[in-house]
Amino acid sequence: MFLRTDQGFDLAGGTAARPFGRALAVPRRLGPLERLRGRDWTPDLGAQIGSGDWWRGLATFGTLIGAVWALAPGITPLIGATPTPLAGTALEESRALAIAPLAWGGDTGHRMAANDLVAPLAEAPERPIVELNATLGEGDDFDHVLMRAGVGRNDARAAAGLVAQAVTLGDIAPGTRIALTLGRRPAKTVARPLDKLALRARFDLALSLDRGAGGLAMTRKPIAVDSTPLRIQGLVGSSLYRSARAAGAPARVVESYIKALATRLSIGRDVTAADGFDLIVEQQRAATGEVRLGDLLYAGIDQGRRKVQLVRWDDDGKPSWFDAHGQSERRGFMGMPVAGRITSSFGYRMHPLLGYLKMHKGLDIGAPYGAPILAALDGVVQGAGRSGGYGNFVKLVHGGGLASGYGHMSRIAVARGEHVRQGQVIGYVGSTGLSTGPHLHWEVWRNGQTINPRSISFASVQALSGESLRRFKARVAGLLAVKPGHTS
Repeated sequence: MFLRTDQGFDLAGGTAARPFGRALAVPRRLGPLERLRGRDWTPDLGAQIGSGDWWRGLATFGTLIGAVWALAPGITPLIGATPTPLAGTALEESRALAIAPLAWGGDTGHRMAANDLVAPLAEAPERPIVELNATLGEGDDFDHVLMRAGVGRNDARAAAGLVAQAVTLGDIAPGTRIALTLGRRPAKTVARPLDKLALRARFDLALSLDRGAGGLAMTRKPIAVDSTPLRIQGLVGSSLYRSARAAGAPARVVESYIKALATRLSIGRDVTAADGFDLIVEQQRAATGEVRLGDLLYAGIDQGRRKVQLVRWDDDGKPSWFDAHGQSERRGFMGMPVAGRITSSFGYRMHPLLGYLKMHKGLDIGAPYGAPILAALDGVVQGAGRSGGYGNFVKLVHGGGLASGYGHMSRIAVARGEHVRQGQVIGYVGSTGLSTGPHLHWEVWRNGQTINPRSISFASVQALSGESLRRFKARVAGLLAVKPGHTS
């Protein structure tokens, strides 16, 4: 056993022992310089704020900043040499070689003075030909358009006469562009002669005029047109209108499609997201690449349990919608004849001017002065003129014992005996007769008895027969044979 007092041994609690025979290390005393070097002169100034090490680090930081400031050379401006401004010949030479806006006199190259060989011109020469475009405006005369573009009167009339041989001048669509080439003229006091003219007279016809030895001659250039209709199909989804527009149908076609379907079903109540819409539109595709869409020809919707198929048919000059069996049916409620709000309903009320309880036999619709008033249904004008307290008054007879009246108009737009269609303007809102302000008084009679205009519904059925029905069914078969496509 070893004792704790034995030299060279230390049991350290009985768990470890120093190597046998090694002498104990005696610590060496450090000098002042070594002690300074051993200190941390750059501690973290964000930790132990206020301690001795922190103040020592702050002193180091201040010393370094002061040394940098003391040794800095300072800021002195550098004076650059300013070039001497150019003048005289040197300025002209530099301007010829510089790049500058024309407004500041910039140009390129050297200018050469004219010598004795240069002969001054009395006037600048004109261009040998002038090419320009003219646009036909709404209500414009063809020859007047040419004369405004600079064509002489005789040439303009001759060109209009030649174009009129191929197409009626009034049928040329407004906005048509006319390409003109004007030739050389003998003097500035006369108009340039018309050498060439080109225009698209119709969708399927282009015309060109060229001047030859005998004067202007016209050349017809027929354009092949494919008239296959465009068929668009898809699912209704969240919105019938947006889905049809996204499928490529123009906005006016979609509006016509919805109006046609509204004669057979309620768009908001009966049409679901899973239904499929089907519409066919007039389409013309020219060989030159242009595409022109026309009216809606077919409106269909597939609801699974039933299928609605409507075809536009205008055999008698009045377009109507018939189903695939040749029957036309229209159901619904009488629409409001003017855009406004109801200010007085049907029934007993206190009269605003007479001051006692009186039966109000119609609806009062408040609207701005001069707002158009529309016929609620197709009919014949039975009366149009002044009618006592109603002021300017129009009465329409719709058939089936149904009639309607429109009072307090500022102006009447129809005459007695005239046939009007639903939605046609028959007058304008006013305040004539016994009236407290601009509004429309609207009455409806059934078999001579006044009824509430908002409660009446109507239905009309028309069926084709004979040769009209055979042609109609052939039209339906041709439309249903069109394959679905898309606009380009």
